[in-house]
Amino acid sequence: MSKIIASAAIRGAHKIVERTEKKWQEAMEKWGAKEPVGFPNTAYYLPVIYGILGNKVEKLGDMEPVLKRCKSLLPPPVREEHPLPYLAPALDAGMATLFAEELIEAIRYLETPDFYTKTEDPVDGNIWLGAADDVILRKRGVEFVDGTAPGFAAIVGAAPTNKIAANIAQELQQKNLYVFMASEYNGKKFSEQLVEEGVQIGWPGFLRARYQRRRLRHGLCHPRGDVLRRHRAGQLPQDTYL
Repeated sequence: MSKIIASAAIRGAHKIVERTEKKWQEAMEKWGAKEPVGFPNTAYYLPVIYGILGNKVEKLGDMEPVLKRCKSLLPPPVREEHPLPYLAPALDAGMATLFAEELIEAIRYLETPDFYTKTEDPVDGNIWLGAADDVILRKRGVEFVDGTAPGFAAIVGAAPTNKIAANIAQELQQKNLYVFMASEYNGKKFSEQLVEEGVQIGWPGFLRARYQRRRLRHGLCHPRGDVLRRHRAGQLPQDTYL
């Protein structure tokens, strides 16, 4: 792994964990440790954290041990002269970032409950889709298992033009790939380019828009978290598709 990439990833992880802790402290002061947290209409807790760590985050107070785990995973910044490989520390930084971002996402639902739509499709004035609820998860999960949807594509930023964005999206749609879109470039978001071109976005159209600049991770990771946990615990057949 490139030293530049590893160094940037580790620095970014430190910033995100610090930001998450600040957000959590503000939420604790406002709502208290017993305030319920989670994603609407779901029964899978915070799935990345639950799937990997086994921690059931049901209240704000449950976030504290996860934050401590995030801090323990954070490696020191890469030094100018570093005799060891960067991959393992960078991967630890990545895991800390996954957990921290999921905590921020849960806090967002407390702060702004209607920030995301609660439907499969965008609604007037809001194209941002939040966490998939249990109904969407079951419906879309089957498509990954039976091969209807062979995989997914992640698009970060924006295309040079709206027309190019539409062409990319339509090519991926023809392959039945779910497209997760996030972040922006020069003030443009890929999802907004599609809307301007008249391309239908949403779960049925395989085009899922995420607002946040950094949280594409959640859109890609969360459908598998509980499945992975149950598979490791022996609660699913060993040949279960993951």
